[in-house]
Amino acid sequence: MMESSNEAINVASNHEQTSHKKEEILTGSSYHDGGGYSNLTSGADSAENEREINPDLEEGGALPIRAEKSGRRRGRHPNFAYGTAPTTAEQGDLLPSETDEDDIFQETERLLSHDRRGFEVSGHHITSPSKSSSNQTLIHLIKGNLGTGILAMPDALKNSGLLTGCCLLPIIALICVHCMHLLIWTTNELQARLQCSSLTFAMVGEAAFAYGPRRLRFLSKFAHTSLNSFLVITQLGFCCVYIVFIATNIKQVVDVLSPGAVWDLHAYIAIVSLPILALSMVKTLTKLYYPSLASNVLILVGLVLILTYLLHDLPNAEDRKQFSSWEDLPLFLSTSIYAFEGIGVVLPLQRNMQNPEDLGGINGVLNTAMVLVTCLYIGMGFYGYLKYGDLVQGSITLNLPREEPLAMSISVIFVVAIFLTYALMLYVPVELTWPHLVAKFSRYTRRKNAIYVFRALLVLVTLIFASIVPHIGLFISLVGAMASSTLALIFPPLLHSLTFYDTISCLSLTKNMLIMVFGVVCFVTGSYYSLAAIIRALQHPTGGNIPL
Repeated sequence: MMESSNEAINVASNHEQTSHKKEEILTGSSYHDGGGYSNLTSGADSAENEREINPDLEEGGALPIRAEKSGRRRGRHPNFAYGTAPTTAEQGDLLPSETDEDDIFQETERLLSHDRRGFEVSGHHITSPSKSSSNQTLIHLIKGNLGTGILAMPDALKNSGLLTGCCLLPIIALICVHCMHLLIWTTNELQARLQCSSLTFAMVGEAAFAYGPRRLRFLSKFAHTSLNSFLVITQLGFCCVYIVFIATNIKQVVDVLSPGAVWDLHAYIAIVSLPILALSMVKTLTKLYYPSLASNVLILVGLVLILTYLLHDLPNAEDRKQFSSWEDLPLFLSTSIYAFEGIGVVLPLQRNMQNPEDLGGINGVLNTAMVLVTCLYIGMGFYGYLKYGDLVQGSITLNLPREEPLAMSISVIFVVAIFLTYALMLYVPVELTWPHLVAKFSRYTRRKNAIYVFRALLVLVTLIFASIVPHIGLFISLVGAMASSTLALIFPPLLHSLTFYDTISCLSLTKNMLIMVFGVVCFVTGSYYSLAAIIRALQHPTGGNIPL
């Protein structure tokens, strides 16, 4: 009896110490995540700072985690499929057991303590404090998926064949859109378990592993780092594509206006580096709003003008290849995934919606936007390849009649539009990497001009890679294979399977695994054939962008 009493006292003492530790973490008075991160502020300052950037923070600085509750989680509750908060009774079923809480408590605290800023950045969209209507979200989704990718669709169909490409594009679109829905479902479930209203893509990845099978929970921090790394690689890849696009189109216009010009593409990349560097020094997002708005208008006008060329004097469809070759098919897949890689805009847009539940559903905003985008992609690819055949280049703007003023004006329109977007694309890698540099190298990053030096270095990196591989189509295929396939096809089904590992059906798990296998195949084959094509292009340069 005495031993039983002492054991009970020890258990009670341990539970009291654990509860006290959890209370300290929740209030921010003592925090170290054990994974290399530590709070730069503490105590009242930390709580005050957290309240400023986290509206879900309760009075007293406590994060809104109901740590005292326990119970077996029951999977995604139907009442919050698209952002609806669960009731108090439902919350108990969503939280993990008491043993699970002890294992992942510091993970959940770190998830809610890091990566919260005044503006949420992911992919092509930056959220703002104001809420967007469903119609505004529809426009944002369409814009988030339209860019240099749509101009490369004719080149994509060249690598697949006319009939093959038109059949595969809707299938790829269906898979990518389904992965967007998987990410939304996973995010809503994890936000309900963590009792918060905002998670970034990387935080969703970390939370999915933290709440997943025990044997994989040690990978939670690695998942967070990996997702951020792929986001940085993707955005820097976009920046490289933009530089090559701008320089190539400027070279084409100058060659027409000054036939005696003998500069190669590298010279134009060096010239455009100066205005790009100047625009990249803009740190305030409000100052980038109007350039982004102007870019949207210019892209819309440019696409309409391009279609007027493509729909004139079309040849017979039988004159084009219906299937290209198995060797070129991975390049088609990579370019298509690059074009559909708008998954980064989904979570920020959902958080900004007045009615988040309107995003999902068969007739929801997401499906409506992606149907329109898919139709635009198929139309641009079909008519572009039908018009120019195997002569189509990495950007359809390079195939327009060079001597016609309207064609030259289209090139200028897209040059200005893409130039105005570059700084916005650079903002994402800056925001994801700069805080870590500040934490590790505070001695140097405290200097006033340190952030400008860092931005200049990132611009220099994109300029170097653009100079090494000055081929639009090849660069798009490489970025799509290495980065976009990972973010759009591999991580969403993986995180969904981990989050619902104890309730997911065999059919859903098999479907998720097939999507992941498809993503891995696109990653491996697309990267291999893209790099092989780049090597061939570098060995036999033709002065600019070459047909693949």
